[in-house]
Amino acid sequence: MSINYLYYCQYLLSSQINYTLTNFAAHIQKFSHDTINRYLNSENLTPEVIWEKVHSELQSHPEACLVFDDTVLDKRFSSKIELVRRQYSGNEHRVIRGIGLISCIYVNPETGYYSVIDYRIYDPDGDGHTKLDHVADMLNDVVFKKKIPVAKVLMDSWYAAQKLMALIDNLGKIYYVPLKKNRLVDDTGGQKKYQPIEQLIWSEIEEKQ
Repeated sequence: MSINYLYYCQYLLSSQINYTLTNFAAHIQKFSHDTINRYLNSENLTPEVIWEKVHSELQSHPEACLVFDDTVLDKRFSSKIELVRRQYSGNEHRVIRGIGLISCIYVNPETGYYSVIDYRIYDPDGDGHTKLDHVADMLNDVVFKKKIPVAKVLMDSWYAAQKLMALIDNLGKIYYVPLKKNRLVDDTGGQKKYQPIEQLIWSEIEEKQ
């Protein structure tokens, strides 16, 4: 029996702490360390594989949300692993060495169902893409290729860039993204100068909305 991505994915789902090849081999006696190593060196687990497995069970909804989130896989003790670079980690609240992963999650607000439907690896030296580029690519892929209903897009403040927000607006979607209180904005349609968000005056109705 040969190893395949189902074995590997089940291992990743069941192992909550240690995701190493050595730990995998120690718990799956039918596969040796060398067998697993050869498989990982030859197999290419692309984002298309995820979509292939989840799209038939996807619980779509016209008011569905897309959640874009990034995380850094901590590799602070690794010096020779590809894709490892110094970058800011939200969990650590500081810059660490790791692999950047941007995920696209589909959420059905009625049933509570959610699933990862796409992802990108942050590798600016390899593909020249920023994290904003990856989010834009995945969003366009959902709308024009996957063609599944989406009404809202939720993102972290890291993605609060005018170009990306304009793209979402042009696609006819609503976006929710936190903004830092010192961010300069204009809610007067150009009648007044830009001002920090913390200086905006909100009515009671607007605060409830």
